[in-house]
Amino acid sequence: MKNEILEVTDLCKRYPDIYLDHIHFQLEEKKIIGLIGANGAGKSTILKLLLRIIDPDQGKIFFQGKDILVHKRMDYKRKIGYVGENIEFFSKCRLEKIKKFYQNFYPSWKENDFNDMLNKMGLKLNYKMEDLSKGMKMKFNLCLALSHHPALLLLDEPTAGLDPLVRNEILKILREQVEEYRTSVIFSSHITEDMEKISDELLFIHQGKIIDYCNTKDLISKNVPIDVYLESLINQMN
Repeated sequence: MKNEILEVTDLCKRYPDIYLDHIHFQLEEKKIIGLIGANGAGKSTILKLLLRIIDPDQGKIFFQGKDILVHKRMDYKRKIGYVGENIEFFSKCRLEKIKKFYQNFYPSWKENDFNDMLNKMGLKLNYKMEDLSKGMKMKFNLCLALSHHPALLLLDEPTAGLDPLVRNEILKILREQVEEYRTSVIFSSHITEDMEKISDELLFIHQGKIIDYCNTKDLISKNVPIDVYLESLINQMN
């Protein structure tokens, strides 16, 4: 029996430059979905809808069995972690101050786990955010997002612009989190190499439409690179 943590049905959102067109997908516990598409395809819009940063024109979003669009309460967000590409917030603050601000929102915050992750990543709380490299900033944001052990983790281009060693380290941390705490993940990226390493399933999106949904291992077993497969899907539409 499948244990679905997230179900998205008939989700639509219209902007002048993009129309998110009747999006459907499900996410099981302990699974990682790779959300793949070019910039402007609609990946970030889907994540914003899941976080209720914006509201859809129509559709339903069920998180842990409850329709989050029916209720005005936002308590469900305490069970969700988020890491985005834009990591320039609180640039003048020390990490200690940022951590204290962040942890107040999460009753399930685990201080010992945060400190363990921080040590593994070679970070010190007396550092200022502006003094960190992009890779170290991303690691710190992951520490924040994972230290309350979210049921669902949303990642929006977290490895963009990072060198391969840092990217591999981040992917290893994510996989450990999934296995130990049964976290489910939506990983939005255009870096197909990372998707091959981390995702269980692939959700291909183009111009606001889901154009395919497949098992990552099945695709790799056919010796078809993910980017080549995406290009073939787009060509079939033209």
